[in-house]
Amino acid sequence: VQLQASGGGLVQAGGSLRLSCAASGRTFSSYAMGWFRRAPGKEREFVASISRFGRSTDYSDSVKGRFTISRDNAKNTGYLQMNSLKPEDTAVYYCAADRAYCSADGCNYDYWGQGTQVTVSS
Repeated sequence: VQLQASGGGLVQAGGSLRLSCAASGRTFSSYAMGWFRRAPGKEREFVASISRFGRSTDYSDSVKGRFTISRDNAKNTGYLQMNSLKPEDTAVYYCAADRAYCSADGCNYDYWGQGTQVTVSS
């Protein structure tokens, strides 16, 4: 499956952005989906994950209560709604897909999008 992340940009602290992850090539509902991020000089960090049909979701402690992951299998698209953004949320955000559900920093998802930059100014 091919993944294309979009929706990043520059936003002030306290603002919102919605990232999208468009999938193509295979049946999107066959895959769990995750969002990860990498800030400059830091390791890749798990952000959120969602199971194939959306029944299960998980979030890192740093975004819980502010970010919401969702998906629309009919549109082959996943989303990450980010509210109350903080400067420490600045990173390149990646969407990923795998047949197995995983919600941790070390998840080895099979498929990755190209990343979209999110910059939060103070």
